[in-house]
Amino acid sequence: MGRAMSSPRPLKAVFFDRDGVLNVDHGYVHDPATMEWTPGAREAVAALTQAGILTLVVTNQAGVARGYYEEAAVARMHAAMQAELASRGGRLDALYYCPFHKDAVVEAYRHEDHPDRKPNPGMVLRGLKDWNLDPADCVLIGDNETDVEAARRAGMDGLLFRDADLLAFIRANLAERLPAEF
Repeated sequence: MGRAMSSPRPLKAVFFDRDGVLNVDHGYVHDPATMEWTPGAREAVAALTQAGILTLVVTNQAGVARGYYEEAAVARMHAAMQAELASRGGRLDALYYCPFHKDAVVEAYRHEDHPDRKPNPGMVLRGLKDWNLDPADCVLIGDNETDVEAARRAGMDGLLFRDADLLAFIRANLAERLPAEF
């Protein structure tokens, strides 16, 4: 059962894809020293945090499967993101990532169609369960059709982000679901 974006239900959580939404996607981003935030991303997460809306990340990290970096690099990247956001009054409440890929060179990460790899909804479903969320109270913002498809498969709305400023995008597309002070 699909829900229209005009739903008046207030948002309880925003799920974000990472690369291309929160940070500029330079390809297999994993080094905090070279990570570049997208315009408005830090401000968007801080504003959502301060409004009491959960922020969760669901990101495919095929670079692990391809042997470009290890899972520890993903953890370092996420820790650096959290530290930067904390300095601005924001936080990511949970970060889910999928290191699996069908073409993995690292055997341990080879999986033909892992349930967590978007467009499959595994990470989104885990976030919903972990935080006791109703999909109708959530939205996923991604920069690829696979993100929107993962949201659809989890029963929630998905928005395709291709704009320049994430905070402006959220205000323009989710105004009726945000607190008035947002």
